[in-house]
Amino acid sequence: MKTIATTGRIAAVEKTGERGFAVETTFVLFFLAVECGQSMSVLALDTFVLALTLAAFIVLPYFLPAEDKPDFGRWVLGRSLIAALGVGLGMMYKQTLGVVLPEMLRYLPMTLLIVTAMLSCYIQFYGLLKIRLAK
Repeated sequence: MKTIATTGRIAAVEKTGERGFAVETTFVLFFLAVECGQSMSVLALDTFVLALTLAAFIVLPYFLPAEDKPDFGRWVLGRSLIAALGVGLGMMYKQTLGVVLPEMLRYLPMTLLIVTAMLSCYIQFYGLLKIRLAK
């Protein structure tokens, strides 16, 4: 947050740089992609729903309120690459369960997804509800 002094009053202006835009939703996207890659075994309805959720999570956070937004095409391309990396890592993670990693770590990606989603919700609601000083 950057404060700017204006004629006797202080105005609070939220600056989100190109690298700081929607960082918390990027972590949620990554862990969702890992979970999607881990559960991707056959083409079934639940896999389709998970892939649709992943596609929505690639595009929709762009429309969250922010002052400075990057170019939409580059932003979607970057998030698509992060999702592809997460799906690939999820597939590799599934192959290592029971061989390299113990079987009880099967639910670790979902646990991390839940924790990051809760933190992301908290950050988004805080950003929407925080008190902003008048300009």
